[in-house]
Amino acid sequence: MSTQPEVKRIEELRRLLQQAGYAYYVLDAPIMEDTVYDRLYRELQELETQNPELITPDSPTQRVGDRPATHFTSVRHNIPLYSLENAFNIEELQSWDQRWRRYSPIQYNNVELEYVSELKIDGAALALTYENGFLVRGTTRGDGVMGEDITQNVRTIRSIPLRLNFDGLENIAKVEVRGEAFLPLQVFKEINEKRQKAGEQLFANPRNAVAGTLRQLDSRIVAQRQLDFFAYTLHITGLDDSSIANTQWEALELLQKMGFRVDTNHKLCHSIAEVAEYYQYWDTERLNSPYMTDGVVVKLNTFRLQEQLGFTQKFPRWAIALKYPAEEAPTRVEKITVNVGRTGALTPLAEMLPVQLAGTTVSRATLHNSDRIEQLDIRIGDTVIVRKAGEIIPEVVRVIKELRPADTQPFIMPSHCPVCGQQVVRETGEAVTRCVNSSCAAILKGEVEHWVSRDALDIKGVGEKLVYQLVDKGFVHSIADLYELKTDKLCALERMGQKSAEKLVKAIAQSKTQPWSRVLYGLGIRHVGSVNAQLLTEKFTTVEELTAARQSDIAGVYGIGAEIAQSVYQWFRTPANQTLISRIQTIGLQLANSTETKAVEKINQNFAGKTFVVTGTLPTLKRDEAKALIQKAGGKITDSVSKKTDFLVVGADAGSKLEKAQNLGISQLTEAQLLTMLAE
Repeated sequence: MSTQPEVKRIEELRRLLQQAGYAYYVLDAPIMEDTVYDRLYRELQELETQNPELITPDSPTQRVGDRPATHFTSVRHNIPLYSLENAFNIEELQSWDQRWRRYSPIQYNNVELEYVSELKIDGAALALTYENGFLVRGTTRGDGVMGEDITQNVRTIRSIPLRLNFDGLENIAKVEVRGEAFLPLQVFKEINEKRQKAGEQLFANPRNAVAGTLRQLDSRIVAQRQLDFFAYTLHITGLDDSSIANTQWEALELLQKMGFRVDTNHKLCHSIAEVAEYYQYWDTERLNSPYMTDGVVVKLNTFRLQEQLGFTQKFPRWAIALKYPAEEAPTRVEKITVNVGRTGALTPLAEMLPVQLAGTTVSRATLHNSDRIEQLDIRIGDTVIVRKAGEIIPEVVRVIKELRPADTQPFIMPSHCPVCGQQVVRETGEAVTRCVNSSCAAILKGEVEHWVSRDALDIKGVGEKLVYQLVDKGFVHSIADLYELKTDKLCALERMGQKSAEKLVKAIAQSKTQPWSRVLYGLGIRHVGSVNAQLLTEKFTTVEELTAARQSDIAGVYGIGAEIAQSVYQWFRTPANQTLISRIQTIGLQLANSTETKAVEKINQNFAGKTFVVTGTLPTLKRDEAKALIQKAGGKITDSVSKKTDFLVVGADAGSKLEKAQNLGISQLTEAQLLTMLAE
């Protein structure tokens, strides 16, 4: 039973952490050092673990879900999310301005009005619902009428408050906030660098990355991607006094007071001419922005006028998106080369005459695969139009065939690996051509780079240049060879002194203590990321268990689909990989969970033989998700309460099942208590 001092301390810690999070993620003005935040966070975690009945949905510890969702549920938006009409130049903006004036029931001819101009962030629209100040639902835009409930993923976005700042707004019963989830460009770059090293397909642009991230079933993956959020629309219900926000400008100010991050680059314009100036200014300045923007959203400022104008079947009449044209440039293809990645994937690249594009010099562009080459019909010597996909990754848009030299020949992907000379293969149903020679130097270099990377074995001091030297000089033929490197051998390498060599050997040796999940991730099995590796090692606690597992057993793990299961199953049945496992096991790497981890799994068996009933609406889990978690832990699920029921998991609006459980003296659990039991 929790004590009064513990209750007060938990409340104080939540308040301090929420203030710190708001200052850091929304105001960009930290009020405490990271070490202090971490210490307070750990203290709150410990107190909540000791007092699970005090865990609340708005606690900073509840941002990341414990287990992956099994699916997303379609929900109807309370207020439709309309798309915006597009304009592509100032003339079309002026035509829109004249059009709404003609439609307006009140004549505004020759009257200057206020417009709010906001940068159009290139991400994914979200609708957030708050009841009595607490986040209860987050949904995708969908088709504007129906969206998907992704609340568990939304909760991982640090700039979205779990609880609103309600000073002076206590009478508000329900708040709906619309905004844009996005990826800062630096974060997007880091994600793609990791994916490239892992041999995974790159995201074409931040928008695609955000959309794909939000639909991840495992919220832990979403949390790793570090999404951000800007709020831009506010709807309030349950409040008679509408004067709290009469304009879009006031609504943006109120959103920030409530705890949301609002893009500070918005501007209150007093004429359509000022809007045009804002648009023209950001045409070049957006290239210096830390996030993607593809235009300007223009809204009539006064809500009263917005209500009078209303909507067409598709768009609001009182707003428009003024888009920037995609920047494109012509150049000439000098040659087409083919790179080989860690997974053996052959990626064709167009090497071009350097051209200035979106503020940078571009001389290479990926051609993806042979299908894309055939679709473009691109040849050496062709003049092509290049643009930056999402203003990030250079891509060839089209070939200007009228300028094609007479002697050009179609480019054909090589039938043999350009690095090792072995014949390449293209599996049925795949667009990628691969080298399948495990001894290929290009594949080996990628494997070693992946093995030493931060999320894998995290071996400091081993960068790309050193890896290339080790492979090219024949010092390393397998990741296992890293652990047999000696100081005197390393000293023979370029820019490698005695102290540096000793430090490197020590760092490699220290990596033997990394846990089984990191080792599994470091092996570089196709489709197995760091989160998937963690899920697999939670189920299969030793390499022997995973090696012996059936493909269906692997696919049955939460978050592991059929494609991943097949990849893992086949990898462990390849003789060369079996030899590698044997070697690194002999070397002393961790290929089993520690005894502490196994002890945790044994405690989870307390669910075995227990009967659970789930009723009501849970704060974050759907009923099916809660039932699946209970069954996964060994519990039994029934739909009706009886004397044989051990626990009733209770949510809002529980109804008759709760009353019957109380009469029978059956133990009741909140969602938080259930999650605590599962985590113990």
